[in-house]
Amino acid sequence: PFKLLGILDVENIPCARESILYGSLGSVVAGLGHFLVTSRIRRSCDVGVGGFILVTLGCWFHCRYNFAKQRIQERIAREGIKNKILYESTHLDPERKLKSSNNS
Repeated sequence: PFKLLGILDVENIPCARESILYGSLGSVVAGLGHFLVTSRIRRSCDVGVGGFILVTLGCWFHCRYNFAKQRIQERIAREGIKNKILYESTHLDPERKLKSSNNS
């Protein structure tokens, strides 16, 4: 497995790979853009590092939020399917109650 700085397992952690890639792209764009505007090398490197940090963290939090939201939706759907299997054709089935009330 590829570990970034010996800590972050990029292959197995969701969103890590995309965040690092977008952060590095943001770093190059920010640093190069600042250098083309000001021609100051040291400050451009600082802007590049800042761009890397901001873009990486922004992508990380956005991706993790969407990942958590998706997992919650999957859990709700899984529980619904489990309840459908458990209560189907029993007296506790909500669809059966709706059909019997509509027929009356």
